[in-house]
Amino acid sequence: MLLAASCAGAQSYPERPLRFVIPFPPGGGADNLARIVGSAAAEKLGQQIVIDNRAGAGGNIAAEVVAKSAPDGYTLLQANVAHAISTSLYKKLNYDLLRDFTAVTQLASIPFVLAVYPGLNVNTVKELIARAKTRPGELAYASSGPGGPSHLAMELFKSMAGVDIRHIPYKGAVPGATDLMAGNVQMMFFTVSAALPLMTSGRLKCIAIASTRRSALAPDIPTVSEAGLPGFEATTWFGVMVPRGTAQPIVSKLHAAFTDALKVPDVRDRVLKQGFDIVGSTPAEFAAYVRADIPKWAKVIKASGASAD
Repeated sequence: MLLAASCAGAQSYPERPLRFVIPFPPGGGADNLARIVGSAAAEKLGQQIVIDNRAGAGGNIAAEVVAKSAPDGYTLLQANVAHAISTSLYKKLNYDLLRDFTAVTQLASIPFVLAVYPGLNVNTVKELIARAKTRPGELAYASSGPGGPSHLAMELFKSMAGVDIRHIPYKGAVPGATDLMAGNVQMMFFTVSAALPLMTSGRLKCIAIASTRRSALAPDIPTVSEAGLPGFEATTWFGVMVPRGTAQPIVSKLHAAFTDALKVPDVRDRVLKQGFDIVGSTPAEFAAYVRADIPKWAKVIKASGASAD
């Protein structure tokens, strides 16, 4: 009887608006991604998807809200790389990313680009590594803050390259970029959409993309992997998750709605123009990706000594 009731509920789903909880404030790239794709997915589902911005605590506030919600398919989380990082960065969380959520799909990712001060006179990853090895501890990099993706991306780079580069944390990407353009630090990982205007104006030099493939926005810039550090990847990914226990037919409906939305030409164009790489994975693929991402960043966090507590 319970199984029959569950199937009947899934067949009529959704019967009311859905809530899409976003761990960022309105107006940013992640919020725009949610609104663009969410609007198209709502058309596929036949119900409105309401954006609920719950910024703060590295995405943990939003995750807690969704983890405590009923597993009925009406509350969704825009999961992102910060949630995978938080698993190790925070000593205590009120949710478990693997235990408390079911993956729906990875919507998109936005790669970091390795930008250097033009006066450093390096043009490739190999040249940067060589310079760092001849001057251990003298070069410095900026980040948007301790434990953030841009910090950990460079710590991963340092670990894989075997170099010593000092970390100078800032309160956000903008002050870090300002000091980089002034030459007070020599390098920084930016999102590609933020870095390219500065590269075009000549204020920064972008030497490599940190994704597994080249960016459509900058196809001439090689990946870090192909430029001298095989296997390197540091991207900010975004996906959809629901509370654990959500019926499989509902997960399937949500997956179909969001992945179909990503195929709409206008949606694709708007997402790509903001610097995102479109993914649209299956629930199993997204779950596997997250399971692999958590220990990857845990190792980097342990080596760097980063902590949010």
